[in-house]
Amino acid sequence: MSRKIRPDAVLVQAVIAGALSFAHLHDIAAAAGQDGWKAWAYPISVDLLLVAAWHRIRTLRADHHAARAAWSWFGTALIASLGANIATAGLLDLNAVPIWLRILVAGWPALAFLGGTLLVHSPTEAPGIVPDAPQPAEELPTQEVELQRDDEPEPAPTAAPELPSASPPAADAPAVPPALLAHAQKIADTHEATTGDPIDRDALRARLGLPAPMADAIATQLQLA
Repeated sequence: MSRKIRPDAVLVQAVIAGALSFAHLHDIAAAAGQDGWKAWAYPISVDLLLVAAWHRIRTLRADHHAARAAWSWFGTALIASLGANIATAGLLDLNAVPIWLRILVAGWPALAFLGGTLLVHSPTEAPGIVPDAPQPAEELPTQEVELQRDDEPEPAPTAAPELPSASPPAADAPAVPPALLAHAQKIADTHEATTGDPIDRDALRARLGLPAPMADAIATQLQLA
Protein backbone atom coordinates (compact mmCIF):
# COMPACT_ATOMS: atom_id res chain seq x y z
CA MET A 1 0.00 0.00 0.00
CA SER A 2 1.59 3.20 -1.15
CA ARG A 3 1.74 6.13 1.21
CA LYS A 4 0.93 9.59 -0.11
CA ILE A 5 3.60 12.20 0.52
CA ARG A 6 2.03 15.34 1.90
CA PRO A 7 4.22 18.42 1.89
CA ASP A 8 4.46 20.23 5.24
CA ALA A 9 3.87 23.95 4.78
CA VAL A 10 6.03 24.82 7.78
CA LEU A 11 8.90 22.68 6.52
CA VAL A 12 8.67 24.13 3.01
CA GLN A 13 8.67 27.65 4.45
CA ALA A 14 11.71 26.82 6.59
CA VAL A 15 13.60 25.46 3.57
CA ILE A 16 12.83 28.56 1.49
CA ALA A 17 13.79 30.96 4.28
CA GLY A 18 16.97 29.02 5.00
CA ALA A 19 17.97 29.03 1.32
CA LEU A 20 17.41 32.78 0.99
CA SER A 21 19.34 33.54 4.18
CA PHE A 22 22.10 31.19 3.01
CA ALA A 23 22.35 33.06 -0.30
CA HIS A 24 22.41 36.48 1.36
CA LEU A 25 25.22 35.46 3.69
CA HIS A 26 27.15 34.07 0.72
CA ASP A 27 26.75 37.31 -1.19
CA ILE A 28 27.97 39.42 1.74
CA ALA A 29 30.99 37.15 2.29
CA ALA A 30 31.86 37.25 -1.40
CA ALA A 31 31.50 41.04 -1.51
CA ALA A 32 33.79 41.33 1.54
CA GLY A 33 36.60 39.54 -0.29
CA GLN A 34 35.92 35.90 0.70
CA ASP A 35 35.80 34.21 -2.69
CA GLY A 36 35.43 30.58 -3.72
CA TRP A 37 34.54 27.93 -1.15
CA LYS A 38 35.14 30.39 1.69
CA ALA A 39 32.09 32.44 0.69
CA TRP A 40 29.93 29.28 0.91
CA ALA A 41 31.40 28.31 4.32
CA TYR A 42 30.24 31.53 5.99
CA PRO A 43 26.47 30.88 5.83
CA ILE A 44 27.05 27.32 7.04
CA SER A 45 29.01 28.65 10.04
CA VAL A 46 26.33 31.21 10.94
CA ASP A 47 23.45 28.72 10.68
CA LEU A 48 25.30 26.04 12.65
CA LEU A 49 26.04 28.49 15.49
CA LEU A 50 22.38 29.52 15.50
CA VAL A 51 21.17 25.92 15.74
CA ALA A 52 23.80 24.95 18.35
CA ALA A 53 22.90 27.90 20.57
CA TRP A 54 19.18 27.12 20.36
CA HIS A 55 19.80 23.46 21.22
CA ARG A 56 21.93 24.50 24.19
CA ILE A 57 19.19 26.86 25.39
CA ARG A 58 16.59 24.09 25.34
CA THR A 59 18.90 21.70 27.19
CA LEU A 60 19.69 24.22 29.93
CA ARG A 61 16.05 25.19 30.36
CA ALA A 62 15.03 21.54 30.63
CA ASP A 63 17.59 21.07 33.41
CA HIS A 64 16.48 24.31 35.14
CA HIS A 65 19.80 26.10 34.59
CA ALA A 66 20.51 29.66 33.53
CA ALA A 67 21.03 30.05 29.75
CA ARG A 68 22.35 33.61 29.53
CA ALA A 69 25.56 32.63 27.71
CA ALA A 70 23.68 30.47 25.20
CA TRP A 71 21.21 33.30 24.57
CA SER A 72 24.10 35.70 23.88
CA TRP A 73 25.57 33.40 21.21
CA PHE A 74 22.11 32.84 19.73
CA GLY A 75 21.67 36.60 19.46
CA THR A 76 25.10 36.99 17.84
CA ALA A 77 24.31 34.44 15.12
CA LEU A 78 20.82 35.91 14.61
CA ILE A 79 22.23 39.43 14.18
CA ALA A 80 24.75 38.14 11.63
CA SER A 81 21.99 36.43 9.65
CA LEU A 82 19.54 39.34 9.82
CA GLY A 83 22.29 41.83 9.05
CA ALA A 84 23.20 40.00 5.87
CA ASN A 85 19.56 39.82 4.78
CA ILE A 86 19.04 43.54 5.37
CA ALA A 87 22.35 44.55 3.78
CA THR A 88 21.46 42.81 0.52
CA ALA A 89 18.14 44.65 0.33
CA GLY A 90 19.79 47.59 -1.47
CA LEU A 91 21.05 49.35 1.65
CA LEU A 92 24.64 48.34 0.94
CA ASP A 93 26.65 48.69 -2.22
CA LEU A 94 28.13 45.22 -2.67
CA ASN A 95 30.68 46.64 -5.10
CA ALA A 96 32.10 48.97 -2.45
CA VAL A 97 31.92 47.19 0.89
CA PRO A 98 33.10 49.37 3.82
CA ILE A 99 36.21 48.46 5.76
CA TRP A 100 34.36 47.70 9.02
CA LEU A 101 32.22 45.07 7.26
CA ARG A 102 35.31 43.45 5.77
CA ILE A 103 36.80 43.29 9.27
CA LEU A 104 33.64 41.70 10.70
CA VAL A 105 33.48 39.11 7.94
CA ALA A 106 37.18 38.27 8.28
CA GLY A 107 36.90 37.93 12.09
CA TRP A 108 33.74 35.84 12.05
CA PRO A 109 35.47 32.39 11.89
CA ALA A 110 37.34 32.98 15.13
CA LEU A 111 34.20 34.31 16.84
CA ALA A 112 32.10 31.36 15.64
CA PHE A 113 34.76 28.86 16.74
CA LEU A 114 34.89 30.42 20.21
CA GLY A 115 31.10 30.40 20.54
CA GLY A 116 30.76 26.80 19.39
CA THR A 117 33.50 25.62 21.74
CA LEU A 118 31.96 27.35 24.74
CA LEU A 119 28.51 25.98 23.92
CA VAL A 120 29.74 22.40 23.64
CA HIS A 121 32.17 22.32 26.56
CA SER A 122 30.37 24.46 29.11
CA PRO A 123 29.92 22.35 32.27
CA THR A 124 26.40 21.62 33.36
CA GLU A 125 26.19 21.15 37.10
CA ALA A 126 23.48 18.97 38.48
CA PRO A 127 21.09 20.81 40.77
CA GLY A 128 22.41 20.62 44.28
CA ILE A 129 20.59 18.34 46.70
CA VAL A 130 20.32 19.84 50.11
CA PRO A 131 20.33 17.12 52.73
CA ASP A 132 17.44 17.14 55.13
CA ALA A 133 18.22 18.74 58.44
CA PRO A 134 18.39 16.21 61.24
CA GLN A 135 15.17 16.13 63.16
CA PRO A 136 15.56 16.98 66.84
CA ALA A 137 14.86 14.17 69.22
CA GLU A 138 11.42 14.33 70.70
CA GLU A 139 11.49 15.53 74.25
CA LEU A 140 9.04 14.17 76.76
CA PRO A 141 7.15 16.70 78.84
CA THR A 142 8.56 17.39 82.25
CA GLN A 143 5.59 15.80 84.02
CA GLU A 144 5.96 12.55 82.05
CA VAL A 145 9.67 12.40 82.86
CA GLU A 146 8.92 12.88 86.54
CA LEU A 147 6.23 10.18 86.43
CA GLN A 148 8.63 7.76 84.79
CA ARG A 149 11.23 8.46 87.45
CA ASP A 150 8.63 7.86 90.17
CA ASP A 151 7.57 4.57 88.59
CA GLU A 152 11.11 3.24 88.41
CA PRO A 153 11.94 0.95 91.35
CA GLU A 154 14.49 2.29 93.74
CA PRO A 155 17.77 0.43 93.62
CA ALA A 156 18.31 -1.92 96.49
CA PRO A 157 20.85 -0.68 99.03
CA THR A 158 24.23 -2.21 98.48
CA ALA A 159 25.35 -4.25 101.43
CA ALA A 160 28.66 -3.29 102.87
CA PRO A 161 31.38 -5.88 102.31
CA GLU A 162 31.61 -8.19 105.24
CA LEU A 163 35.00 -8.56 106.78
CA PRO A 164 36.09 -12.04 107.68
CA SER A 165 34.91 -13.13 111.04
CA ALA A 166 37.66 -12.70 113.48
CA SER A 167 38.11 -13.69 117.03
CA PRO A 168 38.42 -10.86 119.51
CA PRO A 169 42.08 -9.99 119.87
CA ALA A 170 43.84 -10.60 123.10
CA ALA A 171 44.39 -7.73 125.45
CA ASP A 172 48.10 -7.51 124.79
CA ALA A 173 47.91 -8.24 121.04
CA PRO A 174 48.65 -5.35 118.62
CA ALA A 175 45.71 -3.74 116.83
CA VAL A 176 45.24 -5.05 113.26
CA PRO A 177 43.89 -2.65 110.64
CA PRO A 178 40.76 -3.98 108.88
CA ALA A 179 42.39 -3.63 105.45
CA LEU A 180 45.39 -5.70 106.53
CA LEU A 181 43.11 -8.31 108.05
CA ALA A 182 41.11 -8.53 104.80
CA HIS A 183 44.34 -8.88 102.79
CA ALA A 184 45.52 -11.68 105.03
CA GLN A 185 42.17 -13.45 104.68
CA LYS A 186 42.49 -13.22 100.91
CA ILE A 187 45.98 -14.78 101.04
CA ALA A 188 44.67 -17.59 103.25
CA ASP A 189 41.73 -18.29 100.95
CA THR A 190 43.95 -18.34 97.85
CA HIS A 191 46.39 -20.71 99.51
CA GLU A 192 43.60 -23.09 100.55
CA ALA A 193 42.01 -23.00 97.10
CA THR A 194 45.36 -23.73 95.44
CA THR A 195 46.81 -26.39 97.75
CA GLY A 196 43.69 -27.78 99.37
CA ASP A 197 45.12 -27.22 102.87
CA PRO A 198 44.64 -24.21 105.14
CA ILE A 199 47.64 -21.93 105.50
CA ASP A 200 49.56 -22.08 108.78
CA ARG A 201 50.89 -19.22 110.85
CA ASP A 202 54.47 -19.50 109.61
CA ALA A 203 53.46 -19.48 105.95
CA LEU A 204 51.11 -16.51 106.50
CA ARG A 205 53.84 -14.58 108.35
CA ALA A 206 56.26 -15.28 105.47
CA ARG A 207 53.73 -14.17 102.88
CA LEU A 208 52.86 -10.97 104.73
CA GLY A 209 56.43 -10.11 105.73
CA LEU A 210 55.29 -8.71 109.06
CA PRO A 211 56.81 -8.94 112.54
CA ALA A 212 55.89 -12.03 114.56
CA PRO A 213 53.53 -10.26 117.02
CA MET A 214 51.49 -8.66 114.22
CA ALA A 215 51.42 -11.90 112.19
CA ASP A 216 50.36 -13.89 115.28
CA ALA A 217 47.60 -11.40 115.99
CA ILE A 218 46.29 -11.74 112.42
CA ALA A 219 46.51 -15.55 112.57
CA THR A 220 44.65 -15.54 115.88
CA GLN A 221 41.84 -13.44 114.48
CA LEU A 222 41.67 -15.64 111.38
CA GLN A 223 41.66 -18.72 113.66
CA LEU A 224 44.66 -20.25 111.97
CA ALA A 225 46.62 -23.12 113.49
